[in-house]
Amino acid sequence: MRIADVTAHWLRAPIPPERQHVSDYGRLAWFDMTLVSVTTEDGLTGYGEAKAAVGSAGECASLVACIRHELRPLLIGQDARAITRLWTAMYNGVRAGYALDRGRTFPELGRRGTRIAAISGIDTALWDLRGKALGVPVVDMLGGACRDTMPAYASGGWAGVDDIGRQLQGYVDRGFGAVKMRVGVMDGSPEASAARVLAAREALGPGIGIMADAHGTFSVPEAKRFCRLVEPAGLDWFEEPVSPDNRRGQAEVRAATAIPIAAGESEFTCFDMRDLIEARAVDVLQPDCAIVGGITEAMRVAALAHAYGLRLAPHLWGSALSFMAGLHVAFAAPAATILEFSLGHNPMLHDLVEEPIQPQDGRFSAPTRPGLGVTPRPDFIRSHTVAV
Repeated sequence: MRIADVTAHWLRAPIPPERQHVSDYGRLAWFDMTLVSVTTEDGLTGYGEAKAAVGSAGECASLVACIRHELRPLLIGQDARAITRLWTAMYNGVRAGYALDRGRTFPELGRRGTRIAAISGIDTALWDLRGKALGVPVVDMLGGACRDTMPAYASGGWAGVDDIGRQLQGYVDRGFGAVKMRVGVMDGSPEASAARVLAAREALGPGIGIMADAHGTFSVPEAKRFCRLVEPAGLDWFEEPVSPDNRRGQAEVRAATAIPIAAGESEFTCFDMRDLIEARAVDVLQPDCAIVGGITEAMRVAALAHAYGLRLAPHLWGSALSFMAGLHVAFAAPAATILEFSLGHNPMLHDLVEEPIQPQDGRFSAPTRPGLGVTPRPDFIRSHTVAV
């Protein structure tokens, strides 16, 4: 299983005006992703996703260049089955020999940001490739599924105070027992965000889980005020209350409330997650397989969650490839209890691949198809590739 080629494509799909939503990221008119493929000398191909941004839209040219010109030369001719060794080689670069010999990291300067996102896409593609070669789903190679099914929560919730209850009830009517809504700077004030959350709880009643996601946009005092105001709503968690650059501030918010704090979708590698934990800033870890370092690194984060008694809830807002990568990790991880499912318009989740991705009665079953279990459509790739 020698690697013959590694490719990367920037894909961009338009979102119809009637399906667009507005948040602190502005009006989202496009959905972008970096599609990564690894092909062996015998013609087998695995696929993964690398992310240039946590949200839907992002400029992917630098990721494509990193994969083509920095990482591809390290991989050609290598054994595709040696996933951990290849991850170490990509992360440590010319000092990979020291890392493998001494048993600790010797990373190059690009140990965060673009390079790690690029590694994420390649790593996921390698896992997909290995599963296809063995004829087994990735979850089986990670130790097997911990459970037969898992619940999903509907992720969306942009409507104003007068319509948020109706919007979220629409998610519940589709079978979801928990929903996530957006709050934060887009509302103008913590009081306005809290009013939307309280309206949501009044509309849904006590039996439906509600999460709130501020996308890191509150200040520390604003986040504390929001938490006090929404205490009666019994939130399942409050996600990214403040900027990911302010771990100490997030720890202050966590110490001031009984609401669990979720974070991690903006973090790179298990070392960032370790630092969040050590700062006592998080209750729910949310690695994104297209950002954190791929499936390999997401499983290391899962081990941290297990060791520290925290919940794991992978960030699954992306293409079908990063969604399935996170789903396999979640099923393999004892600390994971729930899956995110986007209710925003997402052509990369539903149109990129042949297989439908939909929960049944608000739940997903453990994956059984080889590799990630999804097949990218060549016609979609051709029609949505941005020249780089």
